[in-house]
Amino acid sequence: MLRSLIASAVIAFSAPAFAEGVPHYPAEFTTQEIATNGTVLHVRVGGKGPAVVLLHGYGETGDMWVPLAVDLARDHTVIVPDLRGMGLSAKPAEGYDKKTQGQDIAGVLKVLNVERTDVVAHDIGNMVGYAFVAQYPQDVSKFVLLDAPIPGVGPWEEILKHPLLWHFRFGGPDMERLVAGRERIYLDRFWNEFSADPKKWDEASRQHYAALYAQPGAMHAGFAQFAAFDQDAIDSKAFLAKGKLTMPVLAIGGEKSFGQTMAVVASAAADNVTGVVIPASGHWLMEEQPEATVAAIRSFLDKK
Repeated sequence: MLRSLIASAVIAFSAPAFAEGVPHYPAEFTTQEIATNGTVLHVRVGGKGPAVVLLHGYGETGDMWVPLAVDLARDHTVIVPDLRGMGLSAKPAEGYDKKTQGQDIAGVLKVLNVERTDVVAHDIGNMVGYAFVAQYPQDVSKFVLLDAPIPGVGPWEEILKHPLLWHFRFGGPDMERLVAGRERIYLDRFWNEFSADPKKWDEASRQHYAALYAQPGAMHAGFAQFAAFDQDAIDSKAFLAKGKLTMPVLAIGGEKSFGQTMAVVASAAADNVTGVVIPASGHWLMEEQPEATVAAIRSFLDKK
């Protein structure tokens, strides 16, 4: 079903320049390197009002959220970290289980003096987001999940069997050597196979993200995100044993990817779930159908 079921120190290097056509954050957004939970995350902050945290997935960074972040910054404080080991965040040797990364996010919010927030997440961000929300439910008002499973939750074991997800078990030193210098080839496979229309991924965006993932330690950290899934499943089951989430949850699936299955996954973890399917989109909702995706998230977050 995946086509109809998927899909240390402050950093000493600079971001690859945004190529023409790659959305970038306006000047009103500031960036900070925030020490948290034994690592350092690169965090963008903009806007004013109730807080919302945006968590990106694999093959991207917090840069993916520009259209949504700009829209929400009109009346929200928008917080957009690069996850541990990804983008311009530090790349420690360990800590890629999602429970630890949920604690990373909690540390960022503490530094920013944010006591309560909404959370919007995609792909690996879903997993980090769930681990954060499950550990700190009193700190979260609403939760939005975009087009990806959560280890150990709902139909996880069936999802693992899908041949498109071979990369979940692809990793280790030999695999890192195979991909070294070929990061663009590896990432093109994700952008192409999980899109309803690969042409929605423009060349400038592909070059931008490929350069970020070619940084020292970046591909190792990416493989570590997947290698942690077995532990993540154990942790998710422990979270679920304490009860489902009770805050409102929006589950968004791309029509040509997870579709309605996203709501099935979310309903296994939460009691109050609304499902939305975005037409003519694969996994990459913010690239393929940004206007419809932003509208769905904005409508949900604005609802009293």
